[in-house]
Amino acid sequence: MFPFSRPTFESSPSAASVEAGFQRTSEVLGKAIMDSVSSVRDSLPEQYRAHFETLRQEIIDFTKAHGIPRESLGKPDLLRESTRKLSIPDLERLANLLERFEYLIVKKEPWKNTKAIEYGENFYHLKEQYDSQVSLLEQIGILKEGAITGIDGHEYPVPTLEQIASRLFERRGELSTKHDQGFAKLLLVPFGMSLDALQETLEQFLLKYKKDHPSFDLYTDSPLLTCKDYQGADIGDFPKLVYYLQSFDPKDLQGKTKIEILREQEDNQDSFPGWIVHLLQPSNPSDPHSPGFASIPREGRGTPHGDLVPRPPLEAGQSPNEYFSILQKAREYEDSPYHGETGMTPEDWITAFMIHLSETGKPLDDWENVTESDSYLTGAFFRSSDLVPRAHWSRDLHRVFLVLSDNFPNIGVRSSVIV
Repeated sequence: MFPFSRPTFESSPSAASVEAGFQRTSEVLGKAIMDSVSSVRDSLPEQYRAHFETLRQEIIDFTKAHGIPRESLGKPDLLRESTRKLSIPDLERLANLLERFEYLIVKKEPWKNTKAIEYGENFYHLKEQYDSQVSLLEQIGILKEGAITGIDGHEYPVPTLEQIASRLFERRGELSTKHDQGFAKLLLVPFGMSLDALQETLEQFLLKYKKDHPSFDLYTDSPLLTCKDYQGADIGDFPKLVYYLQSFDPKDLQGKTKIEILREQEDNQDSFPGWIVHLLQPSNPSDPHSPGFASIPREGRGTPHGDLVPRPPLEAGQSPNEYFSILQKAREYEDSPYHGETGMTPEDWITAFMIHLSETGKPLDDWENVTESDSYLTGAFFRSSDLVPRAHWSRDLHRVFLVLSDNFPNIGVRSSVIV
């Protein structure tokens, strides 16, 4: 660990040797973070350059959030002075980030948290899921050189496998009940990109899928039907769409715009800037290897899952407000079978739809097949119309619908756990 994280550094018997190592590390950091970013990055094997950018941005975000001058990263004395008032957990986190960054630069490969990675493999088969989704995001043009462009113009690297594994490992205690209930399906959502761009990506994905699978019944003239509320919904001075509400009262939503969430992520060490990482139930919640995502059961047709806290599924047939109330109340009660769950957003659903179709060959939320349901997206709210987003596939009209909430009986909600 770096010496500034040790209150007794000056009195340590190995202070001189540690100081020398810290001096070398500071020189490396100064060059890699402030001076010769491209030359240091380009000296790494190509497959590790995105990881370099991710770690570098994490360090910059940390220093910004804690008022640490960026130039101090190249000056040991200034860095030590700037970090004196940090809490022990914050010191340890910064030290860990710097050590991993130095390891990457010197060893030309990422440091691996083997314990966390092994945990991710044993409980979530994480590498297979991660590699598959990253590959798809690259193929459909969402990921470019390992990153997305947010609505704020910033580049947001995709979270690394190790970052996600570490987060799952850190939260393994509180996530144990959800894992037992079948929440083991990964979903990487490029939340920071514009909803318009994501809709365009979905449309092009459908056309490409039809080309590669001629038997897939798609209305190619208009494979995606949306209402006008969706256009430019997450941008502008007063965006129409807000996320993660605390209330469904139009006068007191307490929701956040996408820009506000992106800004908060910069200061939140437990987030993945520009991205939301979810766990959902796979198509068969009893089989973590099953492809795709679980459907929303019709009323009276759901099967409970979980031994620790059995979870009755959220069946179709209730209003958006009723589903929201169930999940809202569950936040306060750890014994609730829905504790820790949240409703999905349009960004979540679009990403899940593309993954589901790629993995299963079947559209998500094909509500006209009699067994599945339409989906309320209660993780978001259109304050322009005081309605919740709604999404489904229509097998009769052969296209995706992104519309607004309605009172049909065969509409439900799919919830997730944000990692």
